[in-house]
Amino acid sequence: MKKIVLTAAMTIIAATGAEARVPAAPTSLKYPQAPSDPTVVDNYYGIKLADPFRPLENDTAAATLEWVKAENALTRGYIDAIPYSTQLRDRLSELYNFRRLGMPWKGNDGMYYVSDNDGLQNQNVIYRSKKPTGKREVFLDPNKLSDNGTVALTGIGQSPSGRYTSYTISRNGSDWTEIFVMDTKSKKLMKDHIEWAKFTDAVWNGDDGFFYSAYERPEEGKEFSSANMGHRVWYHKLGTDQEADTVVYQDKHNPLYFHSAYVPEGQPLLFIIKSGAGNGEAIIMKRLDNPDAGWIEIEPTQRHSHHIIDVADGKIYIISDENAPKGRIMVADVDNPVKSAWRELVPEAKGVLKGATFAGNDRLLLTYEQDASDHVVAVSAKDGSKLGDIATDGYGTIGLSAGKKSGDDIFYSFTSFTCPTAVYSYNLSTGKRTTVAMPQVKGVDFSDYVTEQVFFTSSDGTRVPMFLTYKKGLKRDSRNPVYLYGYGGFNSSLTPNYNPARLLWLENGGIYAHVNLRGGSEYGEEWHRAGTKMEKVNVFNDFIAAAEYMIDQKWTTNDLIVAEGASNGGLLVGAVVNMRPDLFKVAIPRVGVMDMMRYHLFTIGWNWAPDYGRSDDGPAMAKYLLGYSPLHNIRGGGLSYPAILVTTADHDDRVVPAHSFKYAATLQEADTGNAPKLIRIDSNAGHGAGKPVSKSLDEWADIYSFIFYNMDIVPGE
Repeated sequence: MKKIVLTAAMTIIAATGAEARVPAAPTSLKYPQAPSDPTVVDNYYGIKLADPFRPLENDTAAATLEWVKAENALTRGYIDAIPYSTQLRDRLSELYNFRRLGMPWKGNDGMYYVSDNDGLQNQNVIYRSKKPTGKREVFLDPNKLSDNGTVALTGIGQSPSGRYTSYTISRNGSDWTEIFVMDTKSKKLMKDHIEWAKFTDAVWNGDDGFFYSAYERPEEGKEFSSANMGHRVWYHKLGTDQEADTVVYQDKHNPLYFHSAYVPEGQPLLFIIKSGAGNGEAIIMKRLDNPDAGWIEIEPTQRHSHHIIDVADGKIYIISDENAPKGRIMVADVDNPVKSAWRELVPEAKGVLKGATFAGNDRLLLTYEQDASDHVVAVSAKDGSKLGDIATDGYGTIGLSAGKKSGDDIFYSFTSFTCPTAVYSYNLSTGKRTTVAMPQVKGVDFSDYVTEQVFFTSSDGTRVPMFLTYKKGLKRDSRNPVYLYGYGGFNSSLTPNYNPARLLWLENGGIYAHVNLRGGSEYGEEWHRAGTKMEKVNVFNDFIAAAEYMIDQKWTTNDLIVAEGASNGGLLVGAVVNMRPDLFKVAIPRVGVMDMMRYHLFTIGWNWAPDYGRSDDGPAMAKYLLGYSPLHNIRGGGLSYPAILVTTADHDDRVVPAHSFKYAATLQEADTGNAPKLIRIDSNAGHGAGKPVSKSLDEWADIYSFIFYNMDIVPGE
């Protein structure tokens, strides 16, 4: 058990809190003793590696639960001792308290549906109406599915006639999915209930039933940690029990594959999309109107990304990055869908093709990403010729609500760092745009802030983009706090988006720096692969170069930089802190992948191997992973690390909490200077998706309290 003493000023403030720059906080921290086993040693091709905190991988063990309780008590006491923590929670409540209206969509029953939140509701409510706007009624309120808002609606769909509505939920932030069915007109819940599904929607086949993907029921007590294997596609006949469901597709030879079903509306076709073994998807197809029909192989491998847009006029429209790293549209005939017969409809362009949807039967809307910002182009579904652009407002992210039944009239959304999601109706023929929703946050004038895009050079000469958002008039005097955020993995792009919590940082004079690291999809598959496997360190070097750029350009100093990232971004933060602990004042690794040697042994961790590689791939890969694994490269020896607040949650079955548990325990045992090394372990919460607003407010209040205190900033001054 290691005791540390904080070096920040410990002056006790008067009741008003106005006399001291830094508020009172605990003068020392005594870290709880984590359960350990010094005999645990793994052998990686001759490299013997101790794993003393292996017992923490058992997240339901009594010793682990006691440690979690003690760690949370320590963290709670530390944050609660900062007088402005309550003030920050109150201010965040004000910033979150604005109406958030989604894009309307037309159901198969002819009614319009939309999600809405009055501001502080834990979950968005689904409403329906006869017209896109006007009088409406509550259709489904997820807030009534639990007492504390921890049941989240994760999907909703209708049978082809609209008679039935299916919806999927997640409990406590878990990836496990349950499926329910309602009579659409009466809103009466039917007896159909599917459990232990995962990564799936209800995919309707007529009004009689639906396909879904699921695993076998997991072992009791291991629901959120054991490896998930044997993802199968099932068929559920409406009105029957789940025990009567039949397996439609499984691959016993490849138990680690994902299998997802897709039935195009109005088409007697079932597609199975396979993933998990590469950077892309394999596709097979079967006719549903012929009981004797066999599976047809459309795309045999998972080496490239292939996404089915839709089926129309006997043709399958596919986005593919094979021989086109930024994406292009290919067309296959339903009667002869083999890959050798595909033809190109829209060639690769300068921007990355990230999505496509029909708008009417003869037009496609293509969403391109150029320098990490979206724009939309309309093209002919017949010959791919360009029909026009949808004008948008600067750097941002665009969403579309359109379909073959929408015709000229569509909806789209736009969001940026200083624009909560706005919704517009748009006529594709006239170009007329009408505002449906333009959120306003009380007391906030977004024109007071500016976003600019800069480019910096990474250590190997690569040009990397970054967005900076800050108050107008901010001076480059090396005195500005910087919140550096990145992800850099899994072909996922960081386009501009609005986060209410981020405004708290901006209004207190901070700069929000949003880095588009390699490993993402900002410039296509080549950009992605440049941050994977034995090129992964490029991601960390990019992030370090971003911090150095902010210092070199006189925006800030290393005493004013906070590094934050979640999931793969939590790995990023853990890695760069080990590489350059001198570069950051505070680090917030959230729900991070911290043990690169064993990540593949839990839940769906094996699915990350195409990005990371695995420690059992061979000695070279094992050595490479060990070279940056956050858990295994904490240096200690008196080297001063930044103040670190690790966050995780008890129901995180995406990145199991054992990663954060072992990392935090190792940090606390090591001699890494006097700055605090704490862990915040949320209860009844998961990886982040579907988190109730109340829990988000609590989490961000704690994170900002920790950041401001350790950066010697009193908010509001």
